[in-house]
Amino acid sequence: MDKYSSHLSNSIYSMYTSNEKQKIISKNLFPSRPWMASSGACAAAGGGSKGLKGIIAGGITGGIEICITFPTEYVKTQLQLDEKTKTGVKQYNGIVDCVKKTVKTHGFLGLYRGLSVLLYGSIPKSAVRFGAFEELKKRSVDSQGNLSPGKRLLCGLGAGVSEAILAVTPMETVKVKFINDQRSANPRFKGFFHGVGVIVKEQGLKGTYQGLTATIIKQGSNQAMRFYVMETLKNWYRGGDPNKNVPKLIVGGFGAVAGAVSVFGNTPVDVVKTRMQGLEASKYKNTFDCFLKIWKYEGPKAFYKGTVPRLSRVCLDVAITFMIYDSFMDLFNKFWK
Repeated sequence: MDKYSSHLSNSIYSMYTSNEKQKIISKNLFPSRPWMASSGACAAAGGGSKGLKGIIAGGITGGIEICITFPTEYVKTQLQLDEKTKTGVKQYNGIVDCVKKTVKTHGFLGLYRGLSVLLYGSIPKSAVRFGAFEELKKRSVDSQGNLSPGKRLLCGLGAGVSEAILAVTPMETVKVKFINDQRSANPRFKGFFHGVGVIVKEQGLKGTYQGLTATIIKQGSNQAMRFYVMETLKNWYRGGDPNKNVPKLIVGGFGAVAGAVSVFGNTPVDVVKTRMQGLEASKYKNTFDCFLKIWKYEGPKAFYKGTVPRLSRVCLDVAITFMIYDSFMDLFNKFWK
């Protein structure tokens, strides 16, 4: 488009009243002029702040969600860390046994051991995840506001890699060390800041970034699958109309499906990541060595340890997360233009 055409288009647009301009913006009455979407003429109101809205809504969502679902995360991590001892005996016989022994030894609040770590981490994790996705989505949608299947996958992958590097790896490493510490006869960590201090003092900042490669693979594949499934199901429900509202209960159902897909798709990576972040991670040379040793000494079934508690936790987690997130985004879009 030459400068004259651009000037003419902007001049014509400036002749409309405020109400007419708003209709143009919301309904995209210039579908044959995709350049106007990028310049703001056809962009949805407040489109430029989508990334910031996603960061704030995501942060709030992360804090609420983890308080609801943490006990299932605790049990899942315990079962994944539960290797056979030299006598061939494992500490737990399953989910129920793990819950009973934890409550008996540490009380009901024992199921919330390490919550502070995830709470401190879940807020920035969720903020980075949704903020990155909204920003990538804003740059990838077509003139009608829709994402192609390939771009849904790539936007989700980008969101997952971003959260893995900026938030998830240090948070997960400290969380696993906290839970692992509780399994010892004499726990060393007295609280979040004390535990982090001990880890950094003994292992340096690197001590909070164990399992980075596995975490990037896990989170990248996680969010690629979740956002792909979520956006695909939403697009199917809307019939291709990005402005059609999806009821929150249906959003929750779609979230549960997206969560289940991601669990079956990458639990093996999650097991390796957990082992690489535990207190005994030093016995593995790297992520690949960890994978080989689990396969050799424990068999392929070991890669699906904790699948049931993870499935229940993740389906609930993703369903709640998307419902809360969509609710906050709807609220922000009403009052934040």
